Amino acid sequence: MPTYRDEAIVLRTHKLGEADRIITLFTRRHGKVRAVARGVRRTSSKFGGRLEPFSHVDLQLVAGRTLDIVAQCVQLHAWAEPLMVDYQRYTVGTVMLETADKLVTVEYEPAVQQYLLLAGAVRTLGEGTPDGPRPPEMILDSYLLRALSIAGYAPSLSDCAVCGAEGPHPWFAPVSGGVVCDRCRPPGSARVSPAALALLVAELTGEWEATRDLPSGVLREASGLVAAFVAWHLDRGLRSFSHLERS
Repeated sequence: MPTYRDEAIVLRTHKLGEADRIITLFTRRHGKVRAVARGVRRTSSKFGGRLEPFSHVDLQLVAGRTLDIVAQCVQLHAWAEPLMVDYQRYTVGTVMLETADKLVTVEYEPAVQQYLLLAGAVRTLGEGTPDGPRPPEMILDSYLLRALSIAGYAPSLSDCAVCGAEGPHPWFAPVSGGVVCDRCRPPGSARVSPAALALLVAELTGEWEATRDLPSGVLREASGLVAAFVAWHLDRGLRSFSHLERS
């Protein structure tokens, strides 16, 4: 049977039989792949610990009719280690993995931008940003905004999302796609402060320097807007959000 090699991030696992697992992988060149890791739950397994969520691995896979088979596995980065000892970072990372799993719906279809974004977000979550540490929820919000943008759901954070009127505007409406003017705002729109709006712009564009030393109230406001935006555009929502611990 044909084999192929790729690097991947483990998104989730399911038990199969007495000793096997089904591993959902996000690969760099083949998109989302589901594969069977035989005997991985046995204590004698050579790569059982490498096929856990957050693991960044290099794999050799055997193509199958319904599920591929993991033939070889080499760990590239142990991104899970710093997350497993910090509940807040672990739950934030879990939301990232679930988001990637929901946004990449078609198997064996490359999604390189989403893959690189997830890899960078998980690495940053454990190691911090280039210019210093940031709160885990800020890293999550940045990842969510950018992942949704790649998927075609980029929020409007300047001009009115409905009529296109030049901003800034004081209202944010997930149902409309971002900020809206006084005339276009639907019922239930949230008033957004200039500081929170500036933070959302910085998170979307990756301008980490602009996110330094912000008041906690601004961070909470921006996180609430991101959560509402994600909940609206991901039809089934994210189950892991209920476990998220925001400071």
